[in-house]
Amino acid sequence: MIFDAVVVGPLSVNCFILGCEETREGVVVDPGGDVERIIQTVRRHGLTVRYIINTHGHFDHVGGNREAVATFKAPLLIHREDAHLLGLVAEVGRMYGIQGENSPEADGFLTDGMEIEFGTHRMKVLHTPGHTQGGCCLYLAEENKIITGDTLFADSIGRSDLPGGSHDQLLASIQAKLFTLPDDVAAYPGHGPETSIGHEKRHNPYF
Repeated sequence: MIFDAVVVGPLSVNCFILGCEETREGVVVDPGGDVERIIQTVRRHGLTVRYIINTHGHFDHVGGNREAVATFKAPLLIHREDAHLLGLVAEVGRMYGIQGENSPEADGFLTDGMEIEFGTHRMKVLHTPGHTQGGCCLYLAEENKIITGDTLFADSIGRSDLPGGSHDQLLASIQAKLFTLPDDVAAYPGHGPETSIGHEKRHNPYF
């Protein structure tokens, strides 16, 4: 499987580009900005984007949605609980001194346990509220990988002091949905370096 990442936007979001080497179908996860670089990566792999997916609705993860949707002509997916945030990108960005563009509305909604297929691959949606109410992780069981968005970071967790956040809910989501996965699953957060489920179970200071 093609599994690539581009660090984008003013807050250094990890945008993931996944693809099937046989069919060249792919998905783009969290196009937060610098969409031209995302486009270049997609084209370098020769992919046709089947879905654009947001792990959650914060402006730094969805800021490039409009350009990505216009370019790839692919449906946009996010959890229903975060769909309202897509129309707040410009407003929230201004609060951080960052110019942003509101996202188009979602074409479909992520649900817990939903499986998303691209080519010969599939990934399972794990709803992990706490950072936001609609936060989700994307589990690629056959590849032993999980994209954790802003739910779980290397030796840290997502912040929960923003509207819709809950520290207790976030901890419960991680323990129930992520720490029940095999220890050797590689975890790819929305910011910063990769880690593993086993490392976080043993060393994450929040647990």
